[in-house]
Amino acid sequence: MAGQKETTDILLAESFKELACQQAIEKITIKAVTDKAGVIRPTFYNHFQDKYELLEWIIRVQILEPIRPLIHAGMVDQALILIFTLLKKEKVFYEKAARLEGQNSFEDIVKKCIADLLLEVIKGKSPSGRNRNPWLTPEHIAQYYAQSMCFVVIHWIKGGMAVEPEEITDVYNYIITRSMSQVIEEL
Repeated sequence: MAGQKETTDILLAESFKELACQQAIEKITIKAVTDKAGVIRPTFYNHFQDKYELLEWIIRVQILEPIRPLIHAGMVDQALILIFTLLKKEKVFYEKAARLEGQNSFEDIVKKCIADLLLEVIKGKSPSGRNRNPWLTPEHIAQYYAQSMCFVVIHWIKGGMAVEPEEITDVYNYIITRSMSQVIEEL
């Protein structure tokens, strides 16, 4: 049955993405998603609480799952390039999603998804829990990098994804590997 659940999840996600390309996500109803997917409303609620949980599933499964092995292998640049490439493949959908603000903002959803993945990786790399400073917890580190990555992703999307995935990865690496004073001096 796991295969059927996965198939239904994908069907609902694709239906949602198609609808989001045609109208604002806030205006999409569960009925519209299920009608387009050819399933009944209760089926949706057997899989997701609401359309925002479905959006989170899309980000986790279709964007972050493919990069998980790369992150675990320390291939961060390749993971970043893949993220930007996957986002660009569905440009219209992610441009619409990036407009979500408020309680279920795209930014909050993305930040949580990235932080969860990074926390998993960090905890896997440093099981002892020992660090240089009590403030440098795995949670704080994951949140910091999720915040910075989310900023770059959202502004890249809102800027029309004009910069190629490799180039925006270079930009992110440039900023994240320098101190604030270095960046200011180099501008």
